[in-house]
Amino acid sequence: MERLRDLREDKDLTQQEIADMLGCSQTTYSRYETGDLNVPIDILKKLAKFYKVSIDYIVGITNKKN
Repeated sequence: MERLRDLREDKDLTQQEIADMLGCSQTTYSRYETGDLNVPIDILKKLAKFYKVSIDYIVGITNKKN
């Protein structure tokens, strides 16, 4: 889930800021970024909408953001 970190850093946001937006803890969000925890589909949808990219891009199926 390296792309989650890259997307977040491109917007100069902290893990805590994204976690707050998602309604989860910073620790949980950190585990999403490292791949230690699978990202639930509802969270993937929120992230895709927030970053204006496709879920396929986030999970590495495609290199096209949209």
